[in-house]
Formats: sequence, structure tokens, C-alpha cells
Amino acid sequence: MDDWRVGIRDSIRDRFGAPGFLIPPFPLPVVAFFCYTGGMLKTRPMRPGDFDEVAELIYLSTNAWYERHLGHAAFSGKPEDCRVFCEVYEDLDPGFAVVVENSATGRIAGSCFYHPREMHVSLGILNVHPNYFGRGVAGRLLEEVVGFAQERGLPLRLVSSALNLDSYSLYNKWGFTPFAIFQDMILDVPPDGLPEAERELPEVRRAEPSDLVAMGTVEFEVAGISRENDYCYFIENSSGLWDTRVSLNAEGEVNGFLVSIKHDATKMTGPGVAKTEEAAEALLRAQLDRFRGETVVFLVPASAKSLTSAAYGWGAKNCELHFAQVLGEAQPVSGVVMPTFLPESG
Repeated sequence: MDDWRVGIRDSIRDRFGAPGFLIPPFPLPVVAFFCYTGGMLKTRPMRPGDFDEVAELIYLSTNAWYERHLGHAAFSGKPEDCRVFCEVYEDLDPGFAVVVENSATGRIAGSCFYHPREMHVSLGILNVHPNYFGRGVAGRLLEEVVGFAQERGLPLRLVSSALNLDSYSLYNKWGFTPFAIFQDMILDVPPDGLPEAERELPEVRRAEPSDLVAMGTVEFEVAGISRENDYCYFIENSSGLWDTRVSLNAEGEVNGFLVSIKHDATKMTGPGVAKTEEAAEALLRAQLDRFRGETVVFLVPASAKSLTSAAYGWGAKNCELHFAQVLGEAQPVSGVVMPTFLPESG
């Protein structure tokens, strides 16, 4: 019997307890059904050699959903552009990524990244290949990450689309609870930059390594989390993709920060936090100035009325909504949180 048929026979015997000698060679329809129902799927750690295939998976999966439900693609470039997701997550947290693989074909059916932090675990981007939609692949991936967080007694946090009811239902069934709503806003930044602010705003400057402790303190006070390794990565900026700014109060103390990424796969602000909406607006203005003549996406809390009003005044439009969700205890928010998708803020 061919090796792949032996593999199916052994998998069926393991699942249903049938003696091997009672299981004959299978015709292709049975093989197809068995593969469809997940019998040939296995979960394993992601390896660097998977990055090209995972990049293509992220590209195809995300665009398939957006084109079907929103009428446009999320990524307009090439599939290989999405390799940046693998590279950034690997830089930040080497080895904290899993895939579901079809053991019969060796092809990857789904992937996700996760990030252990000081006080929580963050679930990063999770994708399933369109050929495997509805086959339980996302549940397999989520199970791995939930188990990791629960073993360590840490809450698991994520930011997910409010428009994708399939993913919302998946997280909800696992016990995740939304605790914040964010408006995804898209803006064609004028070549000459944004108009002058209509109110006095705090000073903003480029972040320096000496700001790390202050940035951690501000995020803990605003959002109840800390991730100093991320701040180091953004400020060091060895890839040249990142820009990090801090806002200062009247005493010259850091009262907010905001990061942005500029890459063919994604032009976006975040992550960031600010103690006030004035500081958040000042930071957002500073980061948007980096994208003169380009289109950029940014997330702002739906509850931040003056900030969203300012964004509308610049010509920004809503393009989606996202929920911040948590499995476990949610920390109270006291200020403005501005999340992103690379890396997920948690």
C-alpha cells in the first residue's frame, strides 16, 4: 500500500479504534472526505523555512475574506510582501508561532503568532487558507495559544474585526469578551501635510532609548499592560520600518507614545497610548506627517470623541471596526489606546 494510504489507515485506526486489518485500501473519494474532515491535519511550530508559504497564506486568506465581504482586497502588493509579518514576529518573539499542516500534502492550512508579555499573552494575526475555511483549522490554532496562556495563568488578549462574525463567534465560544471598540480610519494624507491644529497640543519628539521606562510607565497607567521588549525593538529600528514618537506634558514628562510602520504590505500607525486626547491627537498628527502623499490606516477608540472629530476634519473615513477582546481579566483603560495589527497590541 502507498505510504500516504498507510498514513490515512493509521490515522483512522487511531481516531476510531478499528483494527488495521479491517481497513482496506481507500478509493480517492474516501481519501478526499478524510482530508476534508481534518484527519490529515496536524499542528506544529512554525519554522523559518515556512515563512514564504505563510506569507502567501496571509495574503490569500486576508484578501479572500475582504473581497468576499467588503468588495476590496486588503493587500494590493505581492504575496511575498506579507513575509514582513513573519519577520517582525520572529524578531520580537522567536519561536512563538504555530501552523496547521496537511500531512498528506505538506501544505500549510493555517498559521498564527502569539506574544508572551510581562502581564499577558497577545494573540497575533491568525489566518486560514481559503481551501480550508470552515474545517476547524482556526480552532486548532487557537487551542494551542489558549493552552499556552492558561498554563502560565495569564490573560490572552487580541484585536479582531467586528465585521468578521465567523472569527467573532470563534473567540466568543472560547470565552473571549470584548472590552473596547476601535474605529479603523483611512486617510489620504495631503502632500503638504495636515492643516494646522484647531487647539493647542502637547509637544511631540522622536523617542530615544532613555524614554523606555517612561513609555512602559505610561502604558501601564493607561492600559494596565507593559511590553518593554517591544519598545526597544521599535526605537532600535534595525529594519528601518518603524518610527516612534513621544508626547510631553507641560513639565516635559512623557505622557504618551505612538509608533508607525511604513512597508509595502502595510502603512499604519500604532501601537500607542496617551493619557489625554490632546496628546493622542498630537502624536497622530506627527506620525501621519510621515505619510505625506500616501494612504494610511489608523485605529482610534470609538469613545475618543474629540480625536475622531479631528480625524474627520482631516478627511479620514471609517473603513472597519475592531474589538479589543480578552480571555481572562480585562485591565481598566484610563486614557487613549491606539492599537495596530503588526504587531498586535493585545
